Order: sequence, then structure tokens, then C-alpha cells
Amino acid sequence: MTGRVLVIDDDPTILRTLRINLRARAFDVETVTNGRDALNAVRDSPPDVVVLDLGLPDVDGLEVLRRIRRSSRVPVVVLSARHESDDKVEALDEGADDYVTKPFGMDELMARVRAALRRGGEGLPSVPPFHCDDFALDFDDRVCTVGGDPVHLTPTEWRLLAELSRHDGRIVPHETLLKAAWGPSYGRESNYLRVYANQLRRKVEPDPGHPVHLLTEPGVGYRLVP
Repeated sequence: MTGRVLVIDDDPTILRTLRINLRARAFDVETVTNGRDALNAVRDSPPDVVVLDLGLPDVDGLEVLRRIRRSSRVPVVVLSARHESDDKVEALDEGADDYVTKPFGMDELMARVRAALRRGGEGLPSVPPFHCDDFALDFDDRVCTVGGDPVHLTPTEWRLLAELSRHDGRIVPHETLLKAAWGPSYGRESNYLRVYANQLRRKVEPDPGHPVHLLTEPGVGYRLVP
């Protein structure tokens, strides 16, 4: 699998290491050292996947992620020295597809990049439209409407909703959802699901604090019901 990777980091050693390893695996690589150049690169020469450090010298990496998500569905793998759970949750909440902490194993990072690239190139499974009184989902055209108004969903949110909808209101286990949204190497990162479930509820539920459509089955999984 090959593709074009944009690496955004202000550490020259990390940039050099990633450039060498990605090119050795037949990826086309562009590197930038600040948020301004990163946003210009995403706009002018869209990559297939982004590797993003959060500690940039000019614009915080989370703000770069927010701006990318305003116009692009490109998969973003965050690579950061920030280890706190809150940092990971915030990055996922802003639309990151994955989060890897420094120091990192190169083989693991390369696997995460390949998984992100694979997800970015895949379409959604064939799922009939989902309708309820509060919102509607068209998986073929990736259109979500709430009260008749369009609402933007990230690619990861679409993958989760497609898997939930495919099960017709039945409980979908955590592991199944994680593999559907992030790939076969996932299965234990239930905190990812909590972040995205809360994010989706804020977008589509009439009362996110008391959801009636996207339901949690504690310790088991989630259901999507009309």
C-alpha cells in the first residue's frame, strides 16, 4: 500500500526519521515544521494521510486539526508528547482518527498510518438509509440532516453509524465497533468509543444528556434505534 503522507512536526530528528521510514515503505512524503505551512500544504496538495504533532511553534496542533476538518476528510494520525487522557480525548473530539504518543515504536506508527490510509480509501459498507423523528442518515451520499438541516459528520463518525445502523437496533459490541471504525488491530480502546458517542449525541440527539437513539449498553457496546 502506498500513498502521500504529510508529516507536520517541528523536531528535525523526528522529521528525518519519519521521512526515511515512510519512503522505505514506498510512501511519498512531504514534511513541514509549522501550522501555517501545514494548512497551505493540505489546501494546495491534498495528502492521503496526515501525521500531526500537537506542539507546533506557531499554531497549536489542535487548532490545525480544527482547520483541516473544516474542509477535508483526510485521515489524521496525531503524534504527540502529550500523554494525558484529556489531550487524547480532545484530539479525537476535534476529528483525529488516531493518537500515538511519543516516544513511539516505528513499526506501530507505520501500522497506524497504513490503517488510516486504508480507511481513507474505503467506502462505507452498503447500508440502507436510517430515519427517525430527529435525524436522517444517507450513507451512500454521506448526508446527515437534523431537523431538515445538514450536519457535518467526520469519516470516523460515519463508519461508526454505518456499523450501528447495519445491526438494526441490536447491541454492537465494543470490539466490533472499534474494528469497523479504526481497523482490525483495534479492540480494547473503548475510550475512543465514549468520545465519539458523546460527540455524535451532541450533533444528532435532541437532548444529548438523555439520548434516545444512540444508546449505551454498559460494559457491552452501543445500539442505534429509531
